[in-house]
Amino acid sequence: MKNEKQKQPKAISMPHTFVIIFFVVLFAALLTYLVPKGMFQTEEITYSDQGNEVTKTVLIPDSFEYETDESGEAVKEGVRLFEPFGEVGILNYVFEGLVSGDKWGSAVGVVAFILIIGGAFGIVMQTKAIDHGLLSMINKTKGKEILLIPLMFFLFSLGGAVFGMGEEAIAFAMILVPIVIRLGYDAITGVMITYVATQIGFAASWMNPFGVAIAQGVAGVPVLSGAPFRIVMWIIFTAVGVAYTMWYASKIRKDPTKSLAYSTSEYFKKKQDSEELKADFKLGHGLVVLTLTLGIIWIVWGVVKHAYYIPEIATQFFIIGFVAGIIGVIFKLNNMTVNSIAESFTQGAKDLLPAALVVGMAKGIVLILGGDSPDAPSVLNTVLYHAGGLTDNMPAALSAWFMLAFQSIFNFFVVSGSGQAALTMPLMAPLADVAGVTRQVAVLAFQLGDGLTNIIVPTSAALMGTLGAARIDWGTWFKFIFKFQIVLFILSSIFVIIGALIAF
Repeated sequence: MKNEKQKQPKAISMPHTFVIIFFVVLFAALLTYLVPKGMFQTEEITYSDQGNEVTKTVLIPDSFEYETDESGEAVKEGVRLFEPFGEVGILNYVFEGLVSGDKWGSAVGVVAFILIIGGAFGIVMQTKAIDHGLLSMINKTKGKEILLIPLMFFLFSLGGAVFGMGEEAIAFAMILVPIVIRLGYDAITGVMITYVATQIGFAASWMNPFGVAIAQGVAGVPVLSGAPFRIVMWIIFTAVGVAYTMWYASKIRKDPTKSLAYSTSEYFKKKQDSEELKADFKLGHGLVVLTLTLGIIWIVWGVVKHAYYIPEIATQFFIIGFVAGIIGVIFKLNNMTVNSIAESFTQGAKDLLPAALVVGMAKGIVLILGGDSPDAPSVLNTVLYHAGGLTDNMPAALSAWFMLAFQSIFNFFVVSGSGQAALTMPLMAPLADVAGVTRQVAVLAFQLGDGLTNIIVPTSAALMGTLGAARIDWGTWFKFIFKFQIVLFILSSIFVIIGALIAF
């Protein structure tokens, strides 16, 4: 007797982010047995940035040399499975990655930043001020919800272009993802209008202080020069991002089941439905929203005026959450008590814990390869040196495109814009001279390769933090963003080749 029901083919599921990183760690460990370690000498250079003198430590391109043993042979020091006494072994990658760096960056600083932001916004969300404010807004803007997408995308892209907005998108995703889901879209839409928008702005910027300004200074190009070309580029990239996001969002609103993040969106919907809130925006809710608004203005002012970074911004968000909690207790918002402040902070931090762990694990990949310091022996330095020499005897336009491709790939290992500029631009700038490409084009290849691949690489702390806030696994995100990433790379290639052809 034949079964009436036929077996349905199993859907292919992407491996968990932790699994993907583990296999990348194994690949990195294999490279340490095949590729010898190398290092550069470094020097300090000084350049002017908006009237201020900036000093940066960079590598000297012609100073590369292999680490050698007593017989003069290049050292291939394969990483062992386990290393005691604080050294890096294959299975040490989680702990060593989590405790590496300092409070100013990856990994320990970014991990703390993610957890504090999660906790702070856990308090803000516990007050229900955002929920009641949103319901009131929906009631007043019936039929105009689609306008939220281009408006938010434009503002976040502008933030990325003007002051290098990136990690801050994590906090905004915690607010906007539930909003767009309540409006009928999905969590992916929320990530697109926050984090993806910031990175498009970051990459196509004419004045980003953490990317283009540093790269131009290191390359010996006048800082913030070439702005007209880049402003046109930013407008086109942002328009493409808005169009793609609106097309996707409209499709999901018509049929939510087409979303790769359907289960995630259902989680938020069930949470919203279980609370059965009705629009009841009171004075206390208004004070929480005012606190959040003034806090964001304070953060933007600090970044633009005083170059605030991870330690300062994390504390600013903590203060926002703390004040919101006090307001919640005084006005008895959602029946909050003093203990509710602590409990909601804990829950918010817990929600972003997986993203914080990914940051440490991803940093472990770089540590396995010997770290990203140019004057310390590492496999990464050897790869950087040999990749830099591949542009010899290429046509100018092809050399420029190869620089873009190289910067895009190298960004997997060094996602920091300023860090990648210090590592790669001292090599790319003189290579551009030899290849007949202007140094301005070399900077263009750097900023597009660095910024846009942050949208997809799992080693990006800001991306993983934003996905954590949206409750989207990296494998799911990869399946969605891959096609759009190709569009962005083609568009980047066009601009870089045009730049080479017109001697930008």
